[in-house]
Amino acid sequence: MPKSSPTILWFRQDLRLRDNPALSAALEQGAVLAVFVLDDKNAGERRHGAASRCWLHHSLKTLDSSLGGKLWVLEGDATELIPQFAAEQGATAVHWNRCYEPWRITRDGRIKQALATLGINAESHSGTLLWEPWQVLKSDGTPYKVFTPFYRHALKTQPAAVVAPATVIDHRASDFLACKQDRNKIDSLALLPVSIWHKAMLEDWTPGEAGAQMRLEEFLEGGLTDYREGRDFPARRSVSRLSPHLHFGEISVKQVAYAATLSAQQGHESQSEHFLRELAWREFSYSLLYHFPAVCEKNLKQEFDHFPWRDDPELRIAWQRGMTGYPIVDAGMRELYATGTMHNRVRMITASFLVKNLMQHWRHGEQWFWDCLVDADLANNSCSWQWVAGSGADAAPYFRIFNPVTQSQKFDKDGEYIRRFIPEIAALPSKFLHDPSSAPETVLQQAGISLGVDYPRAIVDLKQSRERALSAYHAMRNTEDWAS
Repeated sequence: MPKSSPTILWFRQDLRLRDNPALSAALEQGAVLAVFVLDDKNAGERRHGAASRCWLHHSLKTLDSSLGGKLWVLEGDATELIPQFAAEQGATAVHWNRCYEPWRITRDGRIKQALATLGINAESHSGTLLWEPWQVLKSDGTPYKVFTPFYRHALKTQPAAVVAPATVIDHRASDFLACKQDRNKIDSLALLPVSIWHKAMLEDWTPGEAGAQMRLEEFLEGGLTDYREGRDFPARRSVSRLSPHLHFGEISVKQVAYAATLSAQQGHESQSEHFLRELAWREFSYSLLYHFPAVCEKNLKQEFDHFPWRDDPELRIAWQRGMTGYPIVDAGMRELYATGTMHNRVRMITASFLVKNLMQHWRHGEQWFWDCLVDADLANNSCSWQWVAGSGADAAPYFRIFNPVTQSQKFDKDGEYIRRFIPEIAALPSKFLHDPSSAPETVLQQAGISLGVDYPRAIVDLKQSRERALSAYHAMRNTEDWAS
Protein backbone atom coordinates (compact mmCIF):
# COMPACT_ATOMS: atom_id res chain seq x y z
CA MET A 1 0.00 0.00 0.00
CA PRO A 2 1.43 3.43 -0.90
CA LYS A 3 2.63 5.56 1.98
CA SER A 4 0.27 8.28 0.78
CA SER A 5 -2.68 6.08 1.79
CA PRO A 6 -2.48 5.70 5.56
CA THR A 7 -4.71 3.65 7.79
CA ILE A 8 -6.37 5.40 10.70
CA LEU A 9 -6.47 3.92 14.18
CA TRP A 10 -9.19 5.56 16.25
CA PHE A 11 -8.31 5.26 19.93
CA ARG A 12 -11.29 5.20 22.29
CA GLN A 13 -11.38 3.24 25.56
CA ASP A 14 -8.32 1.26 24.49
CA LEU A 15 -5.46 3.59 25.33
CA ARG A 16 -2.68 1.03 24.96
CA LEU A 17 -0.28 -0.43 22.42
CA ARG A 18 -0.10 -3.99 23.76
CA ASP A 19 -2.77 -6.54 22.87
CA ASN A 20 -4.75 -4.02 20.86
CA PRO A 21 -6.63 -5.81 18.03
CA ALA A 22 -7.52 -2.63 16.16
CA LEU A 23 -3.91 -1.48 16.22
CA SER A 24 -2.62 -4.82 14.99
CA ALA A 25 -5.14 -4.84 12.13
CA ALA A 26 -4.27 -1.28 11.16
CA LEU A 27 -0.53 -1.99 11.12
CA GLU A 28 -1.08 -4.91 8.77
CA GLN A 29 -2.32 -2.43 6.17
CA GLY A 30 0.58 0.00 6.33
CA ALA A 31 1.52 3.22 8.06
CA VAL A 32 -0.90 4.31 10.76
CA LEU A 33 -2.34 7.65 11.83
CA ALA A 34 -3.44 7.50 15.48
CA VAL A 35 -6.33 9.74 16.54
CA PHE A 36 -8.40 10.31 19.66
CA VAL A 37 -11.69 12.23 19.64
CA LEU A 38 -13.17 13.78 22.77
CA ASP A 39 -16.84 13.46 21.95
CA ASP A 40 -18.94 14.05 25.05
CA LYS A 41 -20.97 17.16 24.35
CA ASN A 42 -23.55 15.72 21.99
CA ALA A 43 -27.15 14.99 22.81
CA GLY A 44 -27.48 11.63 24.50
CA GLU A 45 -23.77 11.33 25.32
CA ARG A 46 -22.82 10.90 28.98
CA ARG A 47 -20.07 13.42 29.72
CA HIS A 48 -17.06 12.10 31.62
CA GLY A 49 -17.18 12.79 35.34
CA ALA A 50 -14.63 15.15 36.89
CA ALA A 51 -12.41 12.40 38.30
CA SER A 52 -12.35 10.32 35.13
CA ARG A 53 -11.61 13.42 33.03
CA CYS A 54 -8.49 13.92 35.14
CA TRP A 55 -7.49 10.31 34.56
CA LEU A 56 -8.16 10.60 30.83
CA HIS A 57 -5.89 13.66 30.60
CA HIS A 58 -2.94 11.79 32.07
CA SER A 59 -3.66 8.61 30.15
CA LEU A 60 -3.68 10.51 26.86
CA LYS A 61 -0.42 12.22 27.80
CA THR A 62 1.15 8.83 28.46
CA LEU A 63 -0.17 7.34 25.22
CA ASP A 64 1.04 10.33 23.20
CA SER A 65 4.48 9.95 24.76
CA SER A 66 4.54 6.25 23.84
CA LEU A 67 3.75 7.27 20.27
CA GLY A 68 6.54 9.83 20.17
CA GLY A 69 4.06 12.71 20.15
CA LYS A 70 2.20 11.31 17.15
CA LEU A 71 -1.31 11.11 18.60
CA TRP A 72 -3.82 13.35 16.84
CA VAL A 73 -6.35 14.84 19.25
CA LEU A 74 -9.71 16.15 18.08
CA GLU A 75 -12.75 17.46 19.94
CA GLY A 76 -16.32 17.46 18.73
CA ASP A 77 -18.84 15.16 17.11
CA ALA A 78 -16.99 12.00 16.03
CA THR A 79 -19.80 11.27 13.55
CA GLU A 80 -18.52 14.23 11.55
CA LEU A 81 -14.87 14.36 12.59
CA ILE A 82 -13.78 10.78 11.83
CA PRO A 83 -15.04 10.72 8.20
CA GLN A 84 -13.72 14.25 7.70
CA PHE A 85 -10.30 13.41 9.13
CA ALA A 86 -10.08 10.20 7.12
CA ALA A 87 -10.93 12.03 3.90
CA GLU A 88 -8.45 14.86 4.59
CA GLN A 89 -5.64 12.40 5.27
CA GLY A 90 -6.41 10.29 2.22
CA ALA A 91 -6.97 7.22 4.36
CA THR A 92 -8.26 3.99 2.89
CA ALA A 93 -9.38 2.40 6.16
CA VAL A 94 -10.33 3.22 9.74
CA HIS A 95 -10.00 0.70 12.58
CA TRP A 96 -11.30 0.88 16.14
CA ASN A 97 -12.16 -1.35 19.09
CA ARG A 98 -15.82 -1.58 20.03
CA CYS A 99 -17.56 0.30 22.82
CA TYR A 100 -20.96 -0.72 24.14
CA GLU A 101 -22.63 2.41 25.45
CA PRO A 102 -25.92 2.83 23.54
CA TRP A 103 -25.09 6.22 22.05
CA ARG A 104 -21.70 4.96 20.87
CA ILE A 105 -23.25 1.97 19.14
CA THR A 106 -25.63 4.29 17.29
CA ARG A 107 -22.84 6.73 16.47
CA ASP A 108 -20.48 4.02 15.21
CA GLY A 109 -23.13 2.76 12.80
CA ARG A 110 -23.50 6.24 11.36
CA ILE A 111 -19.74 6.61 11.02
CA LYS A 112 -19.48 3.33 9.13
CA GLN A 113 -22.18 4.53 6.74
CA ALA A 114 -20.44 7.87 6.22
CA LEU A 115 -17.09 6.21 5.58
CA ALA A 116 -18.65 3.75 3.14
CA THR A 117 -20.07 6.68 1.20
CA LEU A 118 -16.53 8.04 0.93
CA GLY A 119 -15.19 4.67 -0.22
CA ILE A 120 -13.26 4.20 3.01
CA ASN A 121 -13.30 0.83 4.74
CA ALA A 122 -14.33 0.76 8.42
CA GLU A 123 -13.72 -2.16 10.71
CA SER A 124 -14.43 -2.58 14.41
CA HIS A 125 -12.69 -5.13 16.63
CA SER A 126 -13.16 -6.90 19.95
CA GLY A 127 -10.65 -5.33 22.31
CA THR A 128 -12.66 -4.60 25.44
CA LEU A 129 -14.31 -7.80 26.64
CA LEU A 130 -13.63 -11.50 27.02
CA TRP A 131 -16.99 -12.36 25.44
CA GLU A 132 -19.03 -10.21 23.09
CA PRO A 133 -22.58 -9.59 24.41
CA TRP A 134 -24.14 -11.47 21.52
CA GLN A 135 -21.99 -14.56 22.12
CA VAL A 136 -23.47 -15.53 25.48
CA LEU A 137 -27.23 -16.06 25.11
CA LYS A 138 -29.77 -18.54 26.39
CA SER A 139 -30.95 -21.37 24.15
CA ASP A 140 -33.92 -19.25 23.04
CA GLY A 141 -31.62 -16.43 21.94
CA THR A 142 -32.49 -14.09 24.81
CA PRO A 143 -29.92 -12.55 27.18
CA TYR A 144 -29.26 -13.79 30.68
CA LYS A 145 -30.52 -11.79 33.64
CA VAL A 146 -28.86 -13.95 36.29
CA PHE A 147 -25.10 -14.02 36.65
CA THR A 148 -24.31 -17.65 37.49
CA PRO A 149 -25.88 -19.26 34.39
CA PHE A 150 -24.39 -16.44 32.31
CA TYR A 151 -20.93 -17.24 33.64
CA ARG A 152 -21.28 -21.00 33.21
CA HIS A 153 -22.52 -20.64 29.66
CA ALA A 154 -19.77 -18.14 28.85
CA LEU A 155 -17.09 -20.59 29.92
CA LYS A 156 -18.67 -23.35 27.85
CA THR A 157 -19.24 -21.10 24.83
CA GLN A 158 -15.71 -19.80 24.65
CA PRO A 159 -13.41 -21.41 27.19
CA ALA A 160 -10.41 -20.15 25.25
CA ALA A 161 -11.27 -16.58 26.24
CA VAL A 162 -8.52 -16.74 28.84
CA VAL A 163 -5.62 -17.83 26.68
CA ALA A 164 -2.45 -15.95 25.94
CA PRO A 165 -3.35 -12.86 23.87
CA ALA A 166 -1.83 -13.27 20.44
CA THR A 167 -0.72 -9.67 20.12
CA VAL A 168 0.95 -8.86 23.44
CA ILE A 169 3.81 -7.02 21.78
CA ASP A 170 5.23 -3.55 22.06
CA HIS A 171 4.86 -1.45 18.94
CA ARG A 172 7.39 1.24 18.07
CA ALA A 173 6.61 4.90 17.60
CA SER A 174 8.15 4.58 14.12
CA ASP A 175 5.10 2.54 13.10
CA PHE A 176 3.02 5.72 13.24
CA LEU A 177 2.86 8.75 10.99
CA ALA A 178 3.66 12.16 12.41
CA CYS A 179 1.08 14.46 13.96
CA LYS A 180 1.19 18.11 12.90
CA GLN A 181 -0.66 19.49 15.93
CA ASP A 182 0.82 21.75 18.60
CA ARG A 183 2.33 20.23 21.73
CA ASN A 184 -0.52 21.52 23.89
CA LYS A 185 -3.08 19.49 21.94
CA ILE A 186 -4.13 17.45 24.98
CA ASP A 187 -4.09 20.45 27.32
CA SER A 188 -6.46 22.21 24.92
CA LEU A 189 -9.13 19.61 25.75
CA ALA A 190 -9.36 21.22 29.22
CA LEU A 191 -9.90 17.88 30.94
CA LEU A 192 -8.36 19.07 34.19
CA PRO A 193 -10.32 21.26 36.63
CA VAL A 194 -9.27 24.79 37.48
CA SER A 195 -8.57 23.76 41.09
CA ILE A 196 -5.74 21.41 41.99
CA TRP A 197 -7.77 18.91 44.03
CA HIS A 198 -7.02 16.23 41.46
CA LYS A 199 -3.30 16.23 42.24
CA ALA A 200 -3.85 14.73 45.68
CA MET A 201 -6.48 12.38 44.26
CA LEU A 202 -4.03 10.87 41.78
CA GLU A 203 -1.08 10.59 44.17
CA ASP A 204 -1.61 6.87 44.61
CA TRP A 205 -2.32 6.18 40.94
CA THR A 206 -0.23 5.93 37.77
CA PRO A 207 -2.55 6.42 34.79
CA GLY A 208 -1.40 4.93 31.51
CA GLU A 209 -0.28 1.64 30.05
CA ALA A 210 2.95 1.36 32.05
CA GLY A 211 1.05 2.03 35.25
CA ALA A 212 -1.47 -0.66 34.36
CA GLN A 213 1.24 -3.24 33.75
CA MET A 214 2.91 -2.32 37.04
CA ARG A 215 -0.40 -2.57 38.92
CA LEU A 216 -1.05 -6.03 37.48
CA GLU A 217 2.40 -7.24 38.52
CA GLU A 218 1.95 -5.88 42.05
CA PHE A 219 -1.44 -7.57 42.35
CA LEU A 220 -0.14 -10.93 41.15
CA GLU A 221 2.78 -10.78 43.57
CA GLY A 222 0.79 -9.63 46.59
CA GLY A 223 -2.95 -9.00 46.59
CA LEU A 224 -4.01 -12.06 44.62
CA THR A 225 -2.56 -14.44 47.22
CA ASP A 226 -5.17 -13.18 49.71
CA TYR A 227 -7.86 -12.11 47.27
CA ARG A 228 -10.78 -14.38 48.11
CA GLU A 229 -10.83 -13.56 51.82
CA GLY A 230 -8.94 -10.29 51.95
CA ARG A 231 -10.97 -8.42 49.34
CA ASP A 232 -13.74 -7.83 51.90
CA PHE A 233 -11.47 -5.93 54.30
CA PRO A 234 -11.01 -2.28 53.24
CA ALA A 235 -7.80 -1.74 55.24
CA ARG A 236 -6.00 -4.51 53.31
CA ARG A 237 -4.41 -4.19 49.88
CA SER A 238 -6.04 -7.39 48.64
CA VAL A 239 -7.90 -5.97 45.65
CA SER A 240 -6.48 -5.50 42.17
CA ARG A 241 -7.12 -1.74 41.76
CA LEU A 242 -7.14 -2.44 38.01
CA SER A 243 -10.62 -1.08 37.34
CA PRO A 244 -9.62 2.38 36.00
CA HIS A 245 -6.91 0.80 33.85
CA LEU A 246 -9.46 -1.65 32.44
CA HIS A 247 -12.06 1.04 31.91
CA PHE A 248 -9.73 3.20 29.83
CA GLY A 249 -8.29 0.15 28.12
CA GLU A 250 -4.75 0.77 29.31
CA ILE A 251 -4.50 -2.98 29.74
CA SER A 252 -6.57 -5.67 28.04
CA VAL A 253 -8.92 -7.80 30.08
CA LYS A 254 -7.60 -10.82 28.17
CA GLN A 255 -4.10 -10.17 29.40
CA VAL A 256 -5.36 -9.77 32.97
CA ALA A 257 -7.43 -12.96 32.77
CA TYR A 258 -4.55 -14.90 31.28
CA ALA A 259 -2.18 -13.70 33.99
CA ALA A 260 -4.66 -14.81 36.67
CA THR A 261 -4.99 -18.20 34.95
CA LEU A 262 -1.22 -18.66 35.04
CA SER A 263 -1.25 -17.74 38.72
CA ALA A 264 -3.83 -20.47 39.31
CA GLN A 265 -1.49 -22.98 37.70
CA GLN A 266 1.23 -21.85 40.09
CA GLY A 267 -0.71 -22.74 43.22
CA HIS A 268 -3.27 -19.95 43.67
CA GLU A 269 -6.22 -21.74 42.05
CA SER A 270 -9.05 -20.71 44.37
CA GLN A 271 -7.82 -17.12 44.59
CA SER A 272 -7.51 -16.82 40.81
CA GLU A 273 -10.88 -18.43 40.15
CA HIS A 274 -12.54 -15.94 42.46
CA PHE A 275 -10.81 -13.05 40.71
CA LEU A 276 -11.78 -14.37 37.27
CA ARG A 277 -15.36 -14.59 38.48
CA GLU A 278 -15.22 -10.89 39.39
CA LEU A 279 -13.94 -10.11 35.89
CA ALA A 280 -16.94 -12.04 34.60
CA TRP A 281 -19.26 -9.75 36.60
CA ARG A 282 -17.85 -6.91 34.52
CA GLU A 283 -18.72 -8.90 31.40
CA PHE A 284 -22.23 -9.54 32.72
CA SER A 285 -22.77 -5.80 33.30
CA TYR A 286 -21.73 -5.06 29.72
CA SER A 287 -24.07 -7.73 28.45
CA LEU A 288 -26.94 -6.12 30.37
CA LEU A 289 -26.07 -2.67 29.04
CA TYR A 290 -25.91 -3.97 25.48
CA HIS A 291 -29.22 -5.84 25.62
CA PHE A 292 -31.02 -3.37 27.91
CA PRO A 293 -29.51 0.03 27.04
CA ALA A 294 -31.95 1.92 29.28
CA VAL A 295 -30.46 0.22 32.36
CA CYS A 296 -28.27 3.29 32.95
CA GLU A 297 -31.36 5.47 33.45
CA LYS A 298 -34.42 3.35 34.17
CA ASN A 299 -35.30 0.52 36.52
CA LEU A 300 -34.77 -2.79 34.80
CA LYS A 301 -37.65 -4.13 36.91
CA GLN A 302 -40.42 -1.72 35.98
CA GLU A 303 -42.35 -2.34 39.21
CA PHE A 304 -39.73 -0.21 40.93
CA ASP A 305 -41.14 2.77 39.03
CA HIS A 306 -43.76 2.80 41.79
CA PHE A 307 -41.33 2.66 44.70
CA PRO A 308 -41.89 5.62 47.09
CA TRP A 309 -38.40 7.11 46.97
CA ARG A 310 -37.84 10.15 49.18
CA ASP A 311 -36.37 13.35 47.80
CA ASP A 312 -34.24 14.88 50.56
CA PRO A 313 -31.26 16.96 49.30
CA GLU A 314 -29.94 17.52 52.85
CA LEU A 315 -29.64 13.80 53.50
CA ARG A 316 -27.93 13.28 50.14
CA ILE A 317 -25.43 16.05 50.85
CA ALA A 318 -24.60 14.53 54.23
CA TRP A 319 -24.02 11.21 52.46
CA GLN A 320 -21.90 12.79 49.72
CA ARG A 321 -19.70 14.63 52.21
CA GLY A 322 -19.22 11.67 54.52
CA MET A 323 -21.13 13.26 57.37
CA THR A 324 -23.84 10.69 58.14
CA GLY A 325 -22.66 9.79 61.64
CA TYR A 326 -21.93 6.21 60.56
CA PRO A 327 -18.12 5.95 60.26
CA ILE A 328 -17.85 3.12 57.72
CA VAL A 329 -20.20 5.01 55.39
CA ASP A 330 -18.41 8.31 55.95
CA ALA A 331 -14.96 6.75 55.52
CA GLY A 332 -16.04 5.30 52.20
CA MET A 333 -17.47 8.56 50.92
CA ARG A 334 -14.36 10.46 51.96
CA GLU A 335 -12.12 7.84 50.38
CA LEU A 336 -14.12 8.28 47.17
CA TYR A 337 -13.66 12.04 47.09
CA ALA A 338 -10.01 11.96 48.15
CA THR A 339 -8.75 9.09 45.97
CA GLY A 340 -11.26 8.66 43.15
CA THR A 341 -12.12 5.14 44.25
CA MET A 342 -13.78 3.20 47.04
CA HIS A 343 -13.25 -0.31 48.33
CA ASN A 344 -15.79 -2.72 46.85
CA ARG A 345 -17.23 -3.91 50.17
CA VAL A 346 -17.66 -0.30 51.27
CA ARG A 347 -19.32 0.58 47.96
CA MET A 348 -22.07 -1.91 48.78
CA ILE A 349 -22.43 -0.55 52.30
CA THR A 350 -22.62 3.11 51.25
CA ALA A 351 -25.00 2.32 48.39
CA SER A 352 -27.32 0.30 50.62
CA PHE A 353 -27.34 3.11 53.17
CA LEU A 354 -28.37 5.68 50.55
CA VAL A 355 -31.12 3.72 48.82
CA LYS A 356 -32.50 1.78 51.81
CA ASN A 357 -31.79 3.64 55.03
CA LEU A 358 -32.19 7.08 53.43
CA MET A 359 -34.56 5.83 50.69
CA GLN A 360 -33.01 8.09 48.04
CA HIS A 361 -33.31 7.00 44.40
CA TRP A 362 -30.37 4.94 43.17
CA ARG A 363 -29.89 7.41 40.32
CA HIS A 364 -28.60 9.99 42.82
CA GLY A 365 -25.91 7.59 43.95
CA GLU A 366 -25.09 6.47 40.43
CA GLN A 367 -24.60 10.07 39.30
CA TRP A 368 -22.41 10.97 42.30
CA PHE A 369 -20.20 7.94 41.77
CA TRP A 370 -20.03 8.76 38.06
CA ASP A 371 -18.58 12.16 38.87
CA CYS A 372 -16.19 11.02 41.61
CA LEU A 373 -14.82 7.68 40.41
CA VAL A 374 -11.68 7.46 38.29
CA ASP A 375 -13.06 4.10 37.12
CA ALA A 376 -16.54 5.48 36.33
CA ASP A 377 -17.89 2.87 33.96
CA LEU A 378 -21.44 3.11 32.68
CA ALA A 379 -22.14 -0.61 32.64
CA ASN A 380 -20.62 -1.47 36.02
CA ASN A 381 -21.83 1.66 37.79
CA SER A 382 -25.43 1.45 36.60
CA CYS A 383 -25.84 -2.29 37.06
CA SER A 384 -24.18 -2.26 40.49
CA TRP A 385 -26.47 0.48 41.78
CA GLN A 386 -29.52 -1.34 40.46
CA TRP A 387 -28.23 -4.54 42.07
CA VAL A 388 -28.15 -2.86 45.49
CA ALA A 389 -31.51 -1.16 44.99
CA GLY A 390 -33.12 -4.44 43.97
CA SER A 391 -34.36 -3.02 40.68
CA GLY A 392 -31.82 -4.65 38.39
CA ALA A 393 -30.91 -8.04 36.98
CA ASP A 394 -29.73 -10.66 39.45
CA ALA A 395 -30.36 -8.01 42.07
CA ALA A 396 -29.79 -8.30 45.79
CA PRO A 397 -33.03 -9.38 47.50
CA TYR A 398 -35.12 -6.36 48.44
CA PHE A 399 -34.83 -7.32 52.09
CA ARG A 400 -31.00 -7.33 52.06
CA ILE A 401 -30.07 -4.13 53.88
CA PHE A 402 -26.46 -3.79 54.92
CA ASN A 403 -26.14 -2.68 58.54
CA PRO A 404 -23.20 -0.23 58.50
CA VAL A 405 -22.36 -0.83 62.16
CA THR A 406 -22.21 -4.62 62.04
CA GLN A 407 -20.47 -4.50 58.65
CA SER A 408 -17.90 -2.14 60.10
CA GLN A 409 -17.35 -4.31 63.18
CA LYS A 410 -16.86 -7.37 60.97
CA PHE A 411 -14.67 -5.99 58.21
CA ASP A 412 -12.82 -3.15 59.94
CA LYS A 413 -12.74 -4.52 63.47
CA ASP A 414 -9.74 -2.49 64.64
CA GLY A 415 -10.89 0.63 62.82
CA GLU A 416 -7.77 1.02 60.69
CA TYR A 417 -9.76 2.06 57.62
CA ILE A 418 -12.08 4.36 59.57
CA ARG A 419 -9.26 6.11 61.40
CA ARG A 420 -7.45 6.75 58.13
CA PHE A 421 -10.32 8.71 56.61
CA ILE A 422 -12.04 10.07 59.73
CA PRO A 423 -9.17 11.29 61.91
CA GLU A 424 -11.48 13.41 64.09
CA ILE A 425 -12.78 10.27 65.82
CA ALA A 426 -9.50 8.32 65.80
CA ALA A 427 -9.16 8.62 69.60
CA LEU A 428 -12.35 6.67 70.23
CA PRO A 429 -11.80 3.11 71.50
CA SER A 430 -12.64 0.50 68.87
CA LYS A 431 -15.68 -0.61 70.86
CA PHE A 432 -17.44 2.69 70.05
CA LEU A 433 -15.60 3.69 66.88
CA HIS A 434 -18.14 1.97 64.65
CA ASP A 435 -21.11 3.83 66.12
CA PRO A 436 -20.05 7.02 67.96
CA SER A 437 -23.67 7.98 68.63
CA SER A 438 -23.92 5.00 70.98
CA ALA A 439 -20.85 6.00 72.98
CA PRO A 440 -21.36 7.24 76.57
CA GLU A 441 -20.71 10.93 77.07
CA THR A 442 -17.75 10.17 79.33
CA VAL A 443 -16.08 8.14 76.55
CA LEU A 444 -16.67 10.94 74.06
CA GLN A 445 -15.21 13.50 76.45
CA GLN A 446 -12.12 11.39 77.07
CA ALA A 447 -11.60 11.20 73.30
CA GLY A 448 -12.10 14.96 72.97
CA ILE A 449 -15.17 14.56 70.77
CA SER A 450 -18.36 16.56 70.85
CA LEU A 451 -21.02 14.97 68.65
CA GLY A 452 -22.70 17.51 66.43
CA VAL A 453 -19.55 19.66 66.55
CA ASP A 454 -16.51 17.49 65.80
CA TYR A 455 -18.46 14.70 64.15
CA PRO A 456 -22.18 14.44 63.33
CA ARG A 457 -24.71 12.41 65.22
CA ALA A 458 -26.30 9.60 63.23
CA ILE A 459 -28.68 11.19 60.72
CA VAL A 460 -31.12 8.25 60.80
CA ASP A 461 -31.95 5.44 63.17
CA LEU A 462 -30.87 2.17 61.56
CA LYS A 463 -33.70 0.04 62.95
CA GLN A 464 -36.45 2.52 62.10
CA SER A 465 -35.10 3.29 58.64
CA ARG A 466 -34.72 -0.42 57.90
CA GLU A 467 -38.32 -1.11 58.88
CA ARG A 468 -39.48 1.85 56.81
CA ALA A 469 -37.66 0.53 53.74
CA LEU A 470 -38.98 -3.00 54.20
CA SER A 471 -42.51 -1.66 54.58
CA ALA A 472 -42.15 0.27 51.34
CA TYR A 473 -40.79 -2.78 49.53
CA HIS A 474 -43.61 -4.99 50.82
CA ALA A 475 -46.19 -2.41 49.75
CA MET A 476 -44.69 -2.26 46.27
CA ARG A 477 -44.70 -6.04 45.97
CA ASN A 478 -48.42 -6.10 46.77
CA THR A 479 -49.36 -3.75 43.92
CA GLU A 480 -51.20 -5.06 40.89
CA ASP A 481 -48.25 -4.18 38.63
CA TRP A 482 -45.96 -6.46 40.63
CA ALA A 483 -48.45 -9.29 40.69
CA SER A 484 -49.00 -9.08 36.95
